[in-house]
Amino acid sequence: MLCSSARIRKLINSSPKQFLSISKRTLFSFVQIPPISHPITTGVVSSSINQPNSTSTSTKPLFLGFRSDHSMASQSSNPQSIHDFTVKDARGNDVELSKYKGKVLIIVNVASQCGLTNSNYTELAQLYEKYKGQGLEILAFPCNQFGAQEPGTNEEIVEFACTRFKAEYPIFDKVDVNGSNAAPVYKYLKSSKGGLFGDSIKWNFAKFLVDKDGNVVDRYAPTTSPLSIEKDVKKLLGVA
Repeated sequence: MLCSSARIRKLINSSPKQFLSISKRTLFSFVQIPPISHPITTGVVSSSINQPNSTSTSTKPLFLGFRSDHSMASQSSNPQSIHDFTVKDARGNDVELSKYKGKVLIIVNVASQCGLTNSNYTELAQLYEKYKGQGLEILAFPCNQFGAQEPGTNEEIVEFACTRFKAEYPIFDKVDVNGSNAAPVYKYLKSSKGGLFGDSIKWNFAKFLVDKDGNVVDRYAPTTSPLSIEKDVKKLLGVA
């Protein structure tokens, strides 16, 4: 049970040295620390205590370096490119997109039960097979926001894509691409290249083309077939 503020003041005034020598465990039983939503790399909480028989005050540190875990995928405060983002893979591990520096990227929101699934997965696999050795990477983000057509677990989604369509490119954690809970990387993609009728993703298999420096250079509708953008991919790859 927490002590009252009056009891703490009495302890400070009667014996400040005794108060400062209390163990951290005892101290935290006196003072309730609010939850911390962001990690703190360094920090000092100080207390100025009036010393008896003295007109000056003394500042004493109470604790240092209080940290909280930060397990969510993140982004820099002012992202300049796709390479500034960290996302989750299908197993929940962090993946820094900076690992794709020097690669041309197709970033696409995928679904397993859509009318566009067969054609898109088939042609994405064809593009990847043809150009992966020349610097193309495809980043697939499952999304269940359109007709609830991606209801499975990450494991089921990966198994479906890899078994049925031989998808060898990375498939990431299921995300939202629209709304307040949209993944930060998708907020950035949409702000970089708005759609014909607004920024929102309209359906499964919307595609973003990203150059080797992480800049979003083009955006394609869900109904645009992957093979139809091959010429744009080749241009960024520098392939004749």
